[in-house]
Amino acid sequence: MHGLVNRSFQNFLRDTYGGALWESVVHAAELPPQGFEALLTYDDRLTEAMIGAASLRLGKPHDALLEDFGIYLAGREGLRRLLRFGGADFIDFLYSLEELPGRARLAVPDLILAEMTLSHASPGRFTISFRGGHSALAHVMCGILQAMADDFGALALITATGDAAAVQVDLIEASYAVPRDFVLTLPDLP
Repeated sequence: MHGLVNRSFQNFLRDTYGGALWESVVHAAELPPQGFEALLTYDDRLTEAMIGAASLRLGKPHDALLEDFGIYLAGREGLRRLLRFGGADFIDFLYSLEELPGRARLAVPDLILAEMTLSHASPGRFTISFRGGHSALAHVMCGILQAMADDFGALALITATGDAAAVQVDLIEASYAVPRDFVLTLPDLP
């Protein structure tokens, strides 16, 4: 697993649940004591051990923890900006997801995301299928998509398929709430 992903999960645990929880996960999963370096690559077993130890210590289902991680990621301003460039509304954003792995590689050239394919089976129902990538991706994407639906002011029901190879999006209302402000330029610093 790319160190950036592991480091992001480390930051999620520390920011959300505190340093004491992170330290207990480090010991239980036998993680590097200094944490993860964002530019290195780690064995997937370390990632799985980290997620499993955190899930066990929090008493939270593995899938729910991964969805929370996705929500956390989409709340980071840099990633939120990258995602918001996908369109003017949530539907445009969904159609831009197939381009997301390429956009991610522009920012981090050695970060390989699974290929994503969007299908639109019926009005308001979308399916995002994944080819390649880690099995946790569907649950992380559920969180990211939920956060982005909220960001765009859309009301959607988002679920991973039973085999976690796809995510289903049922768009209930595209303009349910006022979208969160977004401008292309960053605000001026004082």
